[in-house]
Amino acid sequence: MKFASSILLGAALLVSPAAAQTGDKAISTTTISLGTATPGGGFPLYGNAFAEVMNAADPQASIAPRNTKGSNENIPLLEKGELDLALVAGEPAYEAFAGIGRAPVRLKILTAIYSNPGMFVVRADSPYKTIHDLVGQPVAFGAKGSGLPILARYVLDGLGLKQDEDFKAIYLDRAGDGPAMVEDGRVAALWGAGIGWPGFAAVASSASGARFIAPNSDEIARIRAKHSFLKTLTVPAGSYPKQSEPIASLGSWSFVLTREDLPDDVAYRLAKTLHGAEATFCKKLAQACETTAANTVAAAPRPDLIHPGVMKYFRETGVVK
Repeated sequence: MKFASSILLGAALLVSPAAAQTGDKAISTTTISLGTATPGGGFPLYGNAFAEVMNAADPQASIAPRNTKGSNENIPLLEKGELDLALVAGEPAYEAFAGIGRAPVRLKILTAIYSNPGMFVVRADSPYKTIHDLVGQPVAFGAKGSGLPILARYVLDGLGLKQDEDFKAIYLDRAGDGPAMVEDGRVAALWGAGIGWPGFAAVASSASGARFIAPNSDEIARIRAKHSFLKTLTVPAGSYPKQSEPIASLGSWSFVLTREDLPDDVAYRLAKTLHGAEATFCKKLAQACETTAANTVAAAPRPDLIHPGVMKYFRETGVVK
């Protein structure tokens, strides 16, 4: 449902504005929908924190998180105008912008949210120590509609492995189901990505503990030689319980994307609110410390993919010239 919002300068958004009485004044608020993913994953954790920080910083523009099936559902929902904003992992975003397997999308980037170094987690007492040790084993590659299986596909392809042929691949209905499957032995490993990812944190906090398996330096070089859009990334020591050493891996950046026709003034206001609250967001959620204007400029595949309203704010603040 489209409507005119006086607060956001005539922006067409999905949910009607509401008015609340404060003394003699009526204050309009505009609800902006934000697609996340299935419960128990990193996107709902981030999306809920994003909404809380943004809503506190700008009470007249309310961000409303909504659970979805993840990146692969969020992209078409944005295209159909059924979401205003959505979290999308780097690999589905890359394919959508490049038109791989589909027509190129006309969506725009509001912000880069955090980097996603991909790796496997196994029980600490597991015999598996390398990616090739997992060949032939049952592996949970993440929720069906999320970007995690796509990242895994690129990583494994760079090593000459087929996700659905060389492993007993399992795709979850809910991201939060994976840790228990590792703990009770239904799967040998769980694939995931990012710093502060809930699935990794759950396995690392379990009674059996965790070991992480990532590509080694030679494997990273092989993968990047075939899929150069993937970036070398590091999971800092202490990102997960009992993780005493940094872990080198590779992956990409996830984004908050906007629907194509999100008005410039709305995107400008959202960017101004978000980056004005960077320090608050970082204190609330560790991985949100990567949600900065500078990282958005660096992570965007092309500058023209950043929303024009966001770019206006970046120019005003000197982030870009």
